[in-house]
Parts: sequence; C-alpha cells; structure tokens
Amino acid sequence: MTQPRSLETSEIEFTDTYAAFAAAGELYPQREGSPLLEFAAGGRVLYLFDRCGPYAARPGPARVIVHGVLDPARVAVLPAGEHEELLHVQGISAVEGVGQVTQAGRRVWVVQARLPLVLAAFDSLPGAAPGDWVSFATVPPLHGFVVTDGLG
Repeated sequence: MTQPRSLETSEIEFTDTYAAFAAAGELYPQREGSPLLEFAAGGRVLYLFDRCGPYAARPGPARVIVHGVLDPARVAVLPAGEHEELLHVQGISAVEGVGQVTQAGRRVWVVQARLPLVLAAFDSLPGAAPGDWVSFATVPPLHGFVVTDGLG
C-alpha cells in the first residue's frame, strides 16, 4: 500500500485544521502580480507563497499559517536537555532552525521556533511528541495561509 503524496486536500481544509497555530505578525503590501506575501513575525521577515489567492490578504496586522515542507536529510529529534528556539531564513523562502514540538503526527509537526510553524514531510517523520525539541530545514518555498476569522 502506498502513502498519498499530497500534504493537503484543499487550502480551506488546511487553514481550518491549523488556524490555531497561525503566527501573528504584519503583512506588507505586495507588488502587483506577485505570488509572494511579505510577512514579518517572530523577529523575521518571511516571503511566503500566497495560498489564499490574489488580493485576499490585506496589508497590516494578520494571522498567517506558515507552512514548510521539510528537507528529510536535515530533520532530527534532539536529545533531552536545554535548547533555544532558533530560526534562520535561507534564501528567499526557506528556513532552518531549532524548536519545540507542540503537535506531532506521522507526517506533520507543529513547531514553535520564534513563531509557530506547520512543518510537513512526504514520508514519515522521526518519532516526536509534544515537548520534544527538533532541528529542521525546509525546502523553498514556504507557504502562507492567511487566517481571516477574528481580524475584524
């Protein structure tokens, strides 16, 4: 039996599932026709592939689900001990860092690393549980799902 290769069934379902893990930050105006959202959160500026469609995201305060696909060669569960949240932007739209797992599934981790990140893999991830610390790197691009509820 083969595993499905998709990480989501729709942007609406993904947003509904992970809205509680949206990062709070600031969206900046995007250049006309640009597929990237410029989002400042957790002391970092991220360029996210806009998964909500053109003109759906308004500049200003926003809650955005930051979703990355993990590089399987650069993922590890760290040994118990003291760790520090780290997040470094790589290139235009990728990150690497260290963070604490807040939710763990077979192919998706939610990791707090200066901001909440929803990190997924096409294959099974190493066994991790909430509270474990992990190191990770994503492949570009990061995806952004703007959460509109409660922004009145």
